[in-house]
Amino acid sequence: MPSASKLHYFFHSPGDRHRKFPPILLIHGAGGNYSSWPPQIRRLPQCVIYAPDLPGHGRSEGVGRQNVEAYADDIHDFMDGLKLRSAVLTGVSMGGAIALQFALKYPKQAAGLILLGSGSRLRVAPAILTALGSPNLFESAVDTINENCFSADVSPRIKELSKAVMLEMRPTVMLGDFQACDRFDVTAQLPEIQIPTLILCGSEDKMTPPKYSEYLKESIAGAQLKILEGAGHMSMAEQPDVVAGWIAEFISQLSKRKVTPSSRKVKR
Repeated sequence: MPSASKLHYFFHSPGDRHRKFPPILLIHGAGGNYSSWPPQIRRLPQCVIYAPDLPGHGRSEGVGRQNVEAYADDIHDFMDGLKLRSAVLTGVSMGGAIALQFALKYPKQAAGLILLGSGSRLRVAPAILTALGSPNLFESAVDTINENCFSADVSPRIKELSKAVMLEMRPTVMLGDFQACDRFDVTAQLPEIQIPTLILCGSEDKMTPPKYSEYLKESIAGAQLKILEGAGHMSMAEQPDVVAGWIAEFISQLSKRKVTPSSRKVKR
């Protein structure tokens, strides 16, 4: 895997003929890595894709962060390292929080937002934080988190792979991720976001139920909301083809947007 600004990343390019589409930057969630995104999404045929491992995750070195803003700064540095002027920030769960924070702090570099199973605040049960911080309870905490990430009908193999990724994490990094989620709250700032936004949520999401996504839609001007029936928190793992199709449709809409005379800045 190549690296930029100390982050290892997966890269996919369909060739120059599709460069009219804005690049997509996939941001994984707490305790995940780039492989949290299934191949159907990582290899969208018409899109340039970057999927980094956040600091301390996957193949990226570092100690991880304890707040979402620091992760947003990491993504900004990553884009600078690649000389990316802008990208469609696509995040799941904590990754969605990072995308929201990025859009608020660096709006000119966010061509669009795609938020999966996320929210403007992501409180974590104190018992989970306590268990993640205890060597004796860490694995049971991972079990609890993993069980709540999927619908009842998900393939056992998908759950096994998800648990394996989390157990590979250093406990301190895993705890830091969930502390970052618990501290995150941009509810009051949502009306400031003036960026095309697609919101996706599984109807069976236990971690961030649909009401969180509905609130995002109500608070972000022009946002679109799509519900994946029967899917859980990790909807892209359970229904990758559906999610990939909706992302491709949104990206196509972005590429057709034109700058109108009224939206151009008048030089004086």
